[in-house]
Amino acid sequence: MKRYVFDSYALLAFLEDEKGADLVEKALREVVANKARGFLSVINWGEIYYSIMRERGQGEAEVVLTHVAGYPLELVDVDLNLTKVAARLKGRYRIAYADCFAAALAKKNKAVVLTGDPEFKLLENEVEVKWLT
Repeated sequence: MKRYVFDSYALLAFLEDEKGADLVEKALREVVANKARGFLSVINWGEIYYSIMRERGQGEAEVVLTHVAGYPLELVDVDLNLTKVAARLKGRYRIAYADCFAAALAKKNKAVVLTGDPEFKLLENEVEVKWLT
């Protein structure tokens, strides 16, 4: 069964109907149809929250994240093991720490990261990436 980690970049592209939104929608449809599993780290959830809050306010962030909660994604809490994998990635690569959690989650679940974030180019030897752009 396919497994996807939805990076905040991917979900924001979908929510804002930006380039690559169609690929995110396709992956979400696969998850809904039980043809794939979808994962979202609470760290990346937080990125979505603060990004929307900065642009549109806290009320809109609450509305959007309530909507996202209806998606068939497994919201994954951060534990010591996932944090250790993320920290090792951050120690090796000059990328955002939150991106390291998406990558660590992908490694743990043998999943493909859905993203358009160019920082993930540095991680292509660590995890499989499906590019939105």
